[in-house]
Amino acid sequence: MLDKPRAFARRLRPDQVAAVAVALIVVSVAWRAGLAARGWFSQDEFVLAAQALDARLDADFLLQTFNNHPAPGGLLAAWLMVRLAGFASWPWVLMLAVGQAAVGIAVYRLLRDLLRPGWGLLVPLALFLFSPLTLEVSSLWLVGLLLLPVQLALVLAVRAQVRYLRTGRRGHLAIVALWLLFGLLFDPKALLTAPLLFLLTVFLFTDGTPWRRLVTAVRQHWPAWLLLTVLSGAYLAFYLTRPARALDPVNSSGAAFTFLGDLVGVTVVPALLGGPWRWTHVGDGPPLVDPYPVAMWLSWLVLATLVVVTVRRRRSAVWAWLLLACYLGLVTAFFAVTSLGGVLGPMVGTVPRFVADAVPVAAVCVGVALFGLRDAGEQDWYAPRPLPGIPRGRDSIAVGRVATIAVLVAVGLGAAWSTVQFGENWSTKHGREYLATAQAELAAAPADTVFLDAVVPDRVVAGYLWPDNLQSHFFRPAEHRPKFVEVAELPVTFDAEGRIRPVQIEGVKVRPGAVPDCGHLVESGRTARIPLEAPVEEWQYVVEFGYLSSGDATATVRLGEATREITLRSGLNQLYFPLPGAGEAVEVTISTPDIALCTRSITVGRVVPAS
Repeated sequence: MLDKPRAFARRLRPDQVAAVAVALIVVSVAWRAGLAARGWFSQDEFVLAAQALDARLDADFLLQTFNNHPAPGGLLAAWLMVRLAGFASWPWVLMLAVGQAAVGIAVYRLLRDLLRPGWGLLVPLALFLFSPLTLEVSSLWLVGLLLLPVQLALVLAVRAQVRYLRTGRRGHLAIVALWLLFGLLFDPKALLTAPLLFLLTVFLFTDGTPWRRLVTAVRQHWPAWLLLTVLSGAYLAFYLTRPARALDPVNSSGAAFTFLGDLVGVTVVPALLGGPWRWTHVGDGPPLVDPYPVAMWLSWLVLATLVVVTVRRRRSAVWAWLLLACYLGLVTAFFAVTSLGGVLGPMVGTVPRFVADAVPVAAVCVGVALFGLRDAGEQDWYAPRPLPGIPRGRDSIAVGRVATIAVLVAVGLGAAWSTVQFGENWSTKHGREYLATAQAELAAAPADTVFLDAVVPDRVVAGYLWPDNLQSHFFRPAEHRPKFVEVAELPVTFDAEGRIRPVQIEGVKVRPGAVPDCGHLVESGRTARIPLEAPVEEWQYVVEFGYLSSGDATATVRLGEATREITLRSGLNQLYFPLPGAGEAVEVTISTPDIALCTRSITVGRVVPAS
């Protein structure tokens, strides 16, 4: 009878490990929310925000491919958030914080289910919560919007798979399928969850030789593999039907090996030991990893030592490290097929978000290697031999504790330093300064101010994203929006800092005309061909057209195959208007009878602010 009150009292006793885990999650989320608040939107966010405001919430919008990936869940969330928050940052920071908290809790619950109970659970949990590899996911709202759900789906699918393997209940298998589908709503990389579950089963939940493990896993759990194969195949079939640009597969074995070296040696391994310690600034986007060479090689040495020590002590450590290596191989194959052949291919291996989903996998594998599986019942393979001069029985404990504490402190300090350096990079936002200046200028501008559409600076939205780098796209979510017109006499534009300036056209001028005191004469009913100083290739040009007209009239201006009808006013005037085309000359035709004009000033080019 005495055992029942004691058991009841134990249940009422607070779980100290869980309390510390909650504290770690709160600290991590709060710290990273502060980092996210220091930053702001980056170029992909501007592009998606403009597209979301310009689209109806229908199947065409949700099932399109963004950055070559179908992501209906992410597009739905972005469509709602852009309309709710616009360019205000706090709702986005709150969204990222909630997502991080959910993933952090899910990782802790998975570790508690999978590993031996005790304070050791906090080591892999901290590795996940404070990993510099996930800083981009917790700071950049578009990356977090797409990858936090993938991380959550991966962790909860693994947890459901573990429960299915232990109980055999098909209900857990249904939950696995649901979480896989949830992840696929946000990013195709969630497809890697299916092979991860298979590898987890083979390496950690079967016994014997590798071949025996493989056969046992297939034979005993074939319903799971059949279900996951069907779901993955159906998604791939859907993906291949979506309109998208061609994939950028790797175009050489050298590029593949360079990517693998960058991904594992430069990005993942240093990050497991608190790296990269140094970042490369790349404009408004998140920085790339750039570890110090000495620190990078030391991280390799420490990891190799950790692998050797854990493998000698525990059988499951061998399979845990193999699981992590195989998953990184899957990530490498995924990007080799989809992204390495593009313009940004050489830097893919140093982009942290591309291995963000490997961080929870790494936390699980490190936890298994260090502390063992909860239900394995395995014993350590060997006990370290006593060191000379140190009493037997105390040497291994003392040395092990000192070494463990030293490594954990070094890793913790390294991760803190890496995070601080990331924050310094992330707080520099040209787009935020550009928009703030433009908003102040627009608020003070006269109501009749009109703009010609032009591109924003490359440091705000890169030129290769045209037409999404146009000002008419960029300012759609803003509180104060410019009034853009097609034809104007006195238009203005923004300079590189966001200040309003008169328009100037930079480009190719026409050759001097032969008519004295006139230049080029254009008369009603006759098309005047006015040659350019140099031919222009096909592009979205803007024309500055200065003229002296004998009366009000309507005229047509042609550049190659492109034409525009303009309205002329009597006297000396000038007009600015877009005219996409190509050719060696500008042709002008006046359709109103008995009108003539002279022109010496025609320029075909691009809009720039006047100095």
